[in-house]
Amino acid sequence: MKIAKRYVKALLESFDATDLIDLVNELKNLSEAFASSKFTTILSTPDISKKDKTDFVLSLLKNKDKRLVNFISLLGENKRLLLLKAIYEELEFQISLRNNRFNGKIYAGFDVDKKQVESLQKSFSEKFGAQINLDTCKSNYSGIKIQIDDIGVETSFSLDRLKAQMTEHILKAI
Repeated sequence: MKIAKRYVKALLESFDATDLIDLVNELKNLSEAFASSKFTTILSTPDISKKDKTDFVLSLLKNKDKRLVNFISLLGENKRLLLLKAIYEELEFQISLRNNRFNGKIYAGFDVDKKQVESLQKSFSEKFGAQINLDTCKSNYSGIKIQIDDIGVETSFSLDRLKAQMTEHILKAI
């Protein structure tokens, strides 16, 4: 979102590396609040004043850094508190680009052991010249799928697809 990028640019210019970590953690907590429909309803309802919405969001902060409070107040004045999640996601992406570190997920219908994850992380890190961290997610995918959204990578190996290709190969050979 273009508007979120402008806010993120301002945040990156205003915070040094240490303060940026605290900022990201605060925005992550606020971003997680968006999972609650009550939270989004409060921020989107016209019956609640801008000030009350801003005060509500500020009450969720653990670290009351003056710059962060001013930033959220500015978002509240401009009726843009609903952008907090997009701002957090864009900020995380920009920091990943700066640090050349990216996170991804491994989806598998079976347990992937730690050595396999480390091997995959090493391979992807070498291939893309960046530090790649992968988390495993149990799914009902029949195979394995690796997804690294920030750099636009998705690769998969499906057992069903392999079976279909083998069947096709055998039928052609007959």
